[in-house]
Amino acid sequence: MNNKLKIKFNYVFCLVYFLCYSLNTVAQNYTLQDTLRGSITDERIWWDLTYYELEVSVNPVSKSIFGKNTIYYKVLDERNKMQIDLQSPMQLTKATQSGKSLSISREGNVYYIHLQEKSKKNNINNITVYFEGVPKEAVKAPWDGGFSWNKDVNGQDFIATSCQGIGASVWWPNKDHMYDEVDSMQISINVPKPLKAISNGRLKKISESKNRTSYTWFVSNPINNYGVNINIGNYVNFSEKYQGEKGILDMDYYVLKHNLEKAKKQFLDAPKMMKAFEYWFGPYPFYEDSYKLVEVPYLGMEHQSSITYGNKYKNGYLGQDLSGTGWGLLFDFIIIHESGHEWFANNITNKDIADMWIHEGFTTHAESLFIDYYYGKEASAAYVIGTRKRIQNEYPIIGDYNVNKEGSSDMYYKGANIIHMIRQICKGDEKWRQILRKMNTKFYHMTVSTKQIEDFISSEIGWNLKPFFDQYLRDIRIPVLEYQIKDDSMIYRWINVINSFNMPIEIIDGDSKRWLYPTNSWKKTSVNSSKIDIDLDYYIDSKKL
Repeated sequence: MNNKLKIKFNYVFCLVYFLCYSLNTVAQNYTLQDTLRGSITDERIWWDLTYYELEVSVNPVSKSIFGKNTIYYKVLDERNKMQIDLQSPMQLTKATQSGKSLSISREGNVYYIHLQEKSKKNNINNITVYFEGVPKEAVKAPWDGGFSWNKDVNGQDFIATSCQGIGASVWWPNKDHMYDEVDSMQISINVPKPLKAISNGRLKKISESKNRTSYTWFVSNPINNYGVNINIGNYVNFSEKYQGEKGILDMDYYVLKHNLEKAKKQFLDAPKMMKAFEYWFGPYPFYEDSYKLVEVPYLGMEHQSSITYGNKYKNGYLGQDLSGTGWGLLFDFIIIHESGHEWFANNITNKDIADMWIHEGFTTHAESLFIDYYYGKEASAAYVIGTRKRIQNEYPIIGDYNVNKEGSSDMYYKGANIIHMIRQICKGDEKWRQILRKMNTKFYHMTVSTKQIEDFISSEIGWNLKPFFDQYLRDIRIPVLEYQIKDDSMIYRWINVINSFNMPIEIIDGDSKRWLYPTNSWKKTSVNSSKIDIDLDYYIDSKKL
């Protein structure tokens, strides 16, 4: 072998070794527990959730809980091994079916329930699982998840759960995967007197004993697991009737007693939100379960029909305008953002957390649509453009599938800017409004993939947006419009993009706007002015030669 061949061989060998090592390193970042948590396993796929009957007793002194969950399911295939998820240090202590104890085996945070015989296809069966322990305490809720054990200003217990990302199995046993939402559920919470417990849906019953009270709530609509929550405190309630698109909607507010007067003023944003979002997205998706705002000791979360609130009764995000434009201080960020998730997260839910941009991108877009409804299109555009300074472009927005791995936090502000651009490409605000409303009808109470959303929008707009989504969701590069103006002509093309990228864009040519349809290849058009400006509604860079 001559020297040139040796050098080439060594280079190829080193390159292959490096690639193999890199792939192995990436693979090692995910464990068996990640796969069991994030994929539709054989022990999950054969049964379809229909109903949960969850009972939990909360002991603030020991920071412990115990209870049981009766899980009703439809048999899709004749098997006898079920996966139930419950994260350590919580313990699943027993499982029964038809009054008989079932065998349990364990793999980390997964408990396998071994039924005594194979289930018959299409039957509706149930098992009851019992649990107890000291659940993970949230250090920085809602970002890390778990229980928040706090005291209010009067020394009363003030407790709440939040578990997006980490999963509902951090505190109660369930089928902890987004693809299968339970059709309805009952939640009973037993707490020491004089505390009150607020959860999802409607209050069905209050049962009292000498020292404790049980509050039973009923959710009549499908609900994702992380949307289930319990909130405990010295609550008082006020309410109103809202005349919405589907009739009278009950809007209830639960706040700590000493914050009642502040809440009555600040929560005026709630009916304003409802009016704007029903205009843009269609009817509130959970009329049967009411709408609630519940004060909690952390910032807030989109728990279905039980939006949690901790924005300290300030406008903006804890008093700050995330856009830097001033428009963000005209509304309470948590009320508007978390309520927007009722349409995008709770009505339309991602099947895999890797597609969480569907939740956060559309809901962050909803913030600008709230502004649009009350303050106009220019204000709305200024707000979303102002958030671009928060985009980092370090990782793709789409995460890794089947391992419970979300993508980049750019899913919020880059996601909103992506959707803002689609609104422009749509060429008509009323058309865009009808697309958003149709989306919430077509995928009503469904779990979806990014592909389903991509295909739907492409079909409605009449433009193949796959290259657009590939560029902005799966790549971190910002497209650059490269152009040159000579005499009365302009040549232009896209650079810093994937090969098939072909997004149309608007330019300002003198006193008028016009459309360009750039690709990777040079194109030429006549222009009226030597000074061309790029419409700021498009999240791109430009390079004039």
